[in-house]
Amino acid sequence: MSEKSAVYETSTIAEMTNGIILANYEKILQVQESYQSEAELEESMIKNLVQQGYEKFNGKTSDDLYKNLKIQIEKLNKVTFTDEEWKRFLVEFLDSPNDGMIEKTRKIQENHIHDFTFDDGHLKNIKIIDKKNIHNNFLQVTNQVRQEGTHNNRYDVTILVNGLPLVHIELKKRGVNLHEAFNQIHRYSKESFNAENSLYKYVQIFVISNGTYTRYFANTTAQNKNHYEFTCEWADAKNRVIRDLEDFTATFFEKRTMLEVLTKYCVFDSNNTLLIMRPYQIAATERILWKIESSFQSRKAGKIEAGGFIWHTTGSGKTLTSFKTAKLATELDYIDKVFFVVDRKDLDYQTMKEYQKFQPDSVNGSRDTKELKRSIEKQDNKIVVTTIQKLNEFVKKNSNHEIYDKHCVIIYDECHRSQFGDAQKNIRKSFKHYYQFGFTGTPIFPENALGVETTAGIFGAQLHSYVITDAIRDEKVLKFKVDYNDIRPKFKSAESETDEKKIKAIEKKMLLHPERISEITEYILKVYNTKTHRNEQYDLKHRRLIGFNAMFAVQSVEAAKLYYEEFKKQQRDISEEKRLKIATIYSFTANEEQNAIGDIPDENFEPGAMDSSSKEFLDKVISDYNGYFKTNYSTNGKEFQNYYKDLSQKVKDKEIDLLIVVGMFLTGFDAPTLNTLFVDKNLRYHGLIQAFSRTNRILNKVKTFGNIVCFRNLEKATEDAIKTFGDENSVNVILEKSYDEYINGFTDEETGKSMKGYVDLCNEIVDKFPNPVEIELDSEKKEFAELFGELLKSENILRNFDEFENFEKIISDRQMQDMKSVYVDICEDIRNARKNDENRNGEEEIDFSDIEFQIDLLKTDEINLDYILSLILKKSEEHDDIESLKSEIRRIIRTSLGTRAKEDLVMNFINKTDLSELKNSSDILESFYKYANKEKEIKINELIKNESLKKDSKRFIEKSINKGFVDYAGAELDSILPPTSRRKGAREAKKQTVLQKIRNIVEIFIGI
Repeated sequence: MSEKSAVYETSTIAEMTNGIILANYEKILQVQESYQSEAELEESMIKNLVQQGYEKFNGKTSDDLYKNLKIQIEKLNKVTFTDEEWKRFLVEFLDSPNDGMIEKTRKIQENHIHDFTFDDGHLKNIKIIDKKNIHNNFLQVTNQVRQEGTHNNRYDVTILVNGLPLVHIELKKRGVNLHEAFNQIHRYSKESFNAENSLYKYVQIFVISNGTYTRYFANTTAQNKNHYEFTCEWADAKNRVIRDLEDFTATFFEKRTMLEVLTKYCVFDSNNTLLIMRPYQIAATERILWKIESSFQSRKAGKIEAGGFIWHTTGSGKTLTSFKTAKLATELDYIDKVFFVVDRKDLDYQTMKEYQKFQPDSVNGSRDTKELKRSIEKQDNKIVVTTIQKLNEFVKKNSNHEIYDKHCVIIYDECHRSQFGDAQKNIRKSFKHYYQFGFTGTPIFPENALGVETTAGIFGAQLHSYVITDAIRDEKVLKFKVDYNDIRPKFKSAESETDEKKIKAIEKKMLLHPERISEITEYILKVYNTKTHRNEQYDLKHRRLIGFNAMFAVQSVEAAKLYYEEFKKQQRDISEEKRLKIATIYSFTANEEQNAIGDIPDENFEPGAMDSSSKEFLDKVISDYNGYFKTNYSTNGKEFQNYYKDLSQKVKDKEIDLLIVVGMFLTGFDAPTLNTLFVDKNLRYHGLIQAFSRTNRILNKVKTFGNIVCFRNLEKATEDAIKTFGDENSVNVILEKSYDEYINGFTDEETGKSMKGYVDLCNEIVDKFPNPVEIELDSEKKEFAELFGELLKSENILRNFDEFENFEKIISDRQMQDMKSVYVDICEDIRNARKNDENRNGEEEIDFSDIEFQIDLLKTDEINLDYILSLILKKSEEHDDIESLKSEIRRIIRTSLGTRAKEDLVMNFINKTDLSELKNSSDILESFYKYANKEKEIKINELIKNESLKKDSKRFIEKSINKGFVDYAGAELDSILPPTSRRKGAREAKKQTVLQKIRNIVEIFIGI
């Protein structure tokens, strides 16, 4: 067997066009053998790295790494440490005892220089990485380093920078599912990477590859970033993906590129989360920096040629790109100021935190231009973050300010909303030596320009693009599933109207007709749980159903008022547990003109500009909100802004189920938990794409696409918008397939592969495994796991279709429970076998490494603890035999990942409780939670006593239970350990023992 593999010619890598990584390259196709064992893949990669200038380091132990580290740090800093000085340097800075992974990351990203006093009294700045001259850093490659933790692990390939392991590569042989490499990284993180005195706490970047496919991702403790979906493929500056390990090694691991990514293109944010920029973000940043440099050299500052715009699709991380660009622009000697300009409502809390962290006092969000003037005039403030409204006020009040004669970079975030008004023109006229750049996901083209200038006409040439089809291909955003709902034939003519003037004329009579408002509200309440998966997840902590959440875009303030009231009315008889938490917000004058076709009218924070009835209603809405959440907001000035901010956060935290909006939140708002947009509003072009894109942020495996439910006829508008912001084939790429295709099967257009439909999958698995609990042979287990995984994926997609609710089941409920239970058993058996076999060379008889277990999809199981407790009461009335009851309850518990760990707790409760005394569900719930809380207290106290933990340990354990996981990478776990000798790894062994015991408690008592 052989396959063609593209290998990069080394000469083209060195020739960087305009200093831009991979701006131009050519591939030379060479025929290579396709089959490689994992060892051969590893050997080949190391050989290629050595040819690229890396030194091969042959150390295999932690001691070897430390010895090499001393040599490399001495070389970088041109110093010599005595043994005692080196020990002191380790304790003081490099390997401080209480440092966790976060502290180590901070040392690489922010605090990479330490003032060290040598024994003779002289002080010297000791660097662990050189960020000013990256070529002073020394790169080595090593492999098969052994590390002890709860398990003895051996790592594949590690890149050392000045002796520190900053990049780790986990390899699998060709054909093995790449998820297996990703899962192994996470096993190592729990088992050994973060062990005491492990230099692997310094790892910044992980790379996973099976030879054919290669991806990279940041080393982070952030739970919401720890999914495979957040890994990233590498690409050139034209967005051509580089997958093969040979190609990836020749480009990503090219020495300059590797060091640029580590020193320039990582962001350690204010939440202590490490982010690594994606290739298109790096390309855009470099294009802007090159444009500034070339424009300065050719004296074009102040002209349109000195700027340009970046077209990166909504949801692709434009704010991070523009933030990094602004930060790097401040490092140019000839640039006096960098202005980061946002629209007023986009100056959100997170953006403010990032800039304030980078430079205190850089953010100017208030109305007072005196504060902005002071910030501009401060010599040590090279960056100014402000709103376009405020910068315009400054320009109008300060016509002859000295800043206008200085070299200033002006970066507009989301420029499609701010580029056409007088404010932008005033700013451009005032500054004489500006370099102006705009970021947008939806540029203004001649097709949707409405007689005004286009994006290119104002900002200059397009410098880089990453359109929605690129992002969907790279799995950085999701597709859209669009339903055009026509359940109301009586109002169909009004719902199909596209002329804005005619819509105004018929709005009250037809579109806001009470019957129509009632029918749409009833429909949303009917399908909400299905669309958002709310009926499949249960928040034990808050005792309520959860899932994703949704927005409802409506045409006008009047529509928002009517829908809000109708939802309250129709939910009066629904129990609080099942009732949707609904909020709304609006604040603009209804007749504001559009600047371009499809514009969503801009809203401000001026409730006073509304008519009295709208303001009065908003007061009532906010009062309801205050009642829900024990807050104290109002429509008055600053309090209304605070309501906006709090509402924004609560939508992101899924505390609001449905948010009714007119214009606010439809552009620029980023909440990955949103998966559904209901639309009773005419949308077009960029406005339509922006609104739809609130739903398509990646989150996890359960979220497969953005659900759009239209109550207007937007089919043509949707196709027009997609073709404008994609290409001629975009409709097929951006929109999901039909219900019929998922039920009966289809041919994948990209691969030509025939994809089984849900019906065929159900019939096949029932036919082959009618009684799955009897499966014994590993070959059968593998076939079952593969089939059932495909079935779970298919079912997860189909749950979003209304039609699936009436699908006649092929697999009975009992069979499905058995299948889920067996599937989890197989997964756990394989994981345990991998852990046990990891340090042995022998292969398993049956290789499961090409199976991707869909465990995340099982977490949506509707079996929750409260359901099981209610079932106990019901079944106890049906069963005379307590053992028969317990057997059935055990079987149900084992089908759910969320309750498996609670099996003994529930069984002990049954054994110790007289079920006949419990009259209803409330009784059993109250009785169980009372019992479980006592057990939790006992288990925590036993652990503290048995392990001699410090007094703060109870708070740490309770906090871990509330979060649902144990933070093992920070310093807090270390702080609760008793004094323990560090000799022969005794303290590390103690830490790992305590960690595992706390994890066991968390698993049992989460939600209790």
